Amino acid sequence: MKIAFFEIKGWEKKFLNKSLKGHIVKYFSEPLSLKNVDKIKDFNTLSIFIYSKIDKKVINKLKKIKLITTRSTGFDHIDLKTAKKKKITVCNVPSYGDNTVAEHTFALILSLSRNIHKSYLRTKRKDFSIEGLKGFDLKGKTLGVVGAGKIGLHVIRMAKSFGMEVIAFDTNQDVFLSEVLDFKYDTFENVLKKSDIISLHVPHNKHTHHLINKNNIKLIKKGSILINTARGAVVEIDALIEALDKKILIGAGLDVMEGEEYIKEEKQLLYDKEKTEALHYLIKDHKLLNRENVVFTPHIGFYSEEALMRILETTSVNINSFWGKNPQNTLNS
Repeated sequence: MKIAFFEIKGWEKKFLNKSLKGHIVKYFSEPLSLKNVDKIKDFNTLSIFIYSKIDKKVINKLKKIKLITTRSTGFDHIDLKTAKKKKITVCNVPSYGDNTVAEHTFALILSLSRNIHKSYLRTKRKDFSIEGLKGFDLKGKTLGVVGAGKIGLHVIRMAKSFGMEVIAFDTNQDVFLSEVLDFKYDTFENVLKKSDIISLHVPHNKHTHHLINKNNIKLIKKGSILINTARGAVVEIDALIEALDKKILIGAGLDVMEGEEYIKEEKQLLYDKEKTEALHYLIKDHKLLNRENVVFTPHIGFYSEEALMRILETTSVNINSFWGKNPQNTLNS
């Protein structure tokens, strides 16, 4: 096969050369567009990321392409209808960081429950006193998971291993899994009322925008902790500040912050310097970051070596499976 990769970083080439050995592979650092599409007129396989806008005009130029595989979960940068009309199969990477984000969730929980962040800063100042560093056990506490999808289920498994009770809210309930993993579904309001720790694992859309807001923070169990590794705009930032001021929440662990909704794919942060700089100015000097009971990480929940490699592995599987007449992860078949 003749395979063209666009929006490729140097470190990705070594793995792809090995996994696609025997094929002719060409790499481009820039996105695919009408300006450079003629460079791949003889290729039959195309791999892209989200900055390559594969619209009708571009697809009409892809005379020999039979497969387009995007190295992202989202696919709104591809005209699926036109691709199907042209008999071009389109694949994506459905998931790559489920356990990765779940592990980061517990990193935030443990930082707050055992004052890891405070201890680190104190010892950097050569202060080894323990006053004010008393933590609390997770065993016996109730974790409320909002969004019991792939990531949420990983979080639930981890919570059970800590001896925690778990309640979850999700619009799609899997009763069988709830019995196997020993957790209970409840209403969103009850999750807020009953949980010692609330962890959010929902996408950002019109239904989840400001899911946590000034109208419902009064329902939150006083003295609880909020964890958000989902999307910033799921939490109304003024409501979060109010909840911390009133000590409704005694802590918050945030990997995301309202205002970064433009990040559709976490991996954008590795490719787009402008977006990284925008995120920097968004969080710089933010009053939330000056609080001792807030742990903030710069949207790195997805960012592990294994998660990034899974993107390349799935892409290689998509290519090899398609040409082996067993297509995987197809979007328009």
